[in-house]
Amino acid sequence: MKARLHTNWRDIPPEAHGCAAALGNFDGVHLGHAHLVHSTHAARPDLPLAVVTFEPHPRELFRPQDPPFRLSLPDERFAALQALGVQHVFQIGFDEEFSRMTAERFVEDVLHDALCLRHVACGPDFAFGYRRGGDVTFLAERTGELGMGFTSVPALADAAGPYSSTRIRRLLQEGYPERAAEELGRPWFIRGQVQHGDKRGRLLGFPTANIPLGRHLEPARGVYAVTVRLPGGYTRPGVANIGRRPTINDGQESRVEVHLFDFDGDLYGQTLSVALHKMLRAEQRFAGLDELKAQIAQDAQQARVVLNAELAGI
Repeated sequence: MKARLHTNWRDIPPEAHGCAAALGNFDGVHLGHAHLVHSTHAARPDLPLAVVTFEPHPRELFRPQDPPFRLSLPDERFAALQALGVQHVFQIGFDEEFSRMTAERFVEDVLHDALCLRHVACGPDFAFGYRRGGDVTFLAERTGELGMGFTSVPALADAAGPYSSTRIRRLLQEGYPERAAEELGRPWFIRGQVQHGDKRGRLLGFPTANIPLGRHLEPARGVYAVTVRLPGGYTRPGVANIGRRPTINDGQESRVEVHLFDFDGDLYGQTLSVALHKMLRAEQRFAGLDELKAQIAQDAQQARVVLNAELAGI
């Protein structure tokens, strides 16, 4: 069943009422989030399964000066939640006005009166309302008074502790996309529209598609073995550089430059998803373009080996 996205919590159609909903930001929709969603369904399998989330992420509103940190943007998050079997995604606009709503009003006005939820679930650290005035204990008490069911779901954890978006961000920033993929349940990808670059890649014999990082987290700068999902669902292997190109020293913001193997086509204006599989080397400066060209050829060969091994299950 295809999920439905609702972005106006004040105008929810009757057919979306009566759900069991998991609450949270769901950045990345990792295995811990999947555990929460599945636990919500297990608590009330007789009810439609839903998620209540927020856009933008509250941190983006309260700390706009911070570097981009998102693991997933709204479209990516929605697709991942749909893949988990979620039938309704209530994406609440998180603005200044909403941020001043008390915990009491959030439970009564939003969850009970507007969304008409019959059951809610959250992780142990969920906090909500003005100045994070509501916690799990408050939510359990207030939902009970309003006749709604409630489940507190223990965090999914391994030997290193609970799965979290923060932990996955750290893995990506340290250059371990394969470990991040284990905790996400799939490779992490950057999705964006191909923009015109300076064509230097083509001059070096390795034409690239240039994609801005936008609001995505910037992973460790360097070269990666990647797979690229093209419009129409086709996937191609490739090699990508993420960074600021110190050899060329163009002084521009970090971006993704991806070279697709054995591909010859016009991708300008197309939206691509670049999945990171393994970091091959850190960003570095070369003495000149000839040295850079030789290194790119070596990177491309190494990326092919990595991706072929992964495909073979080695």
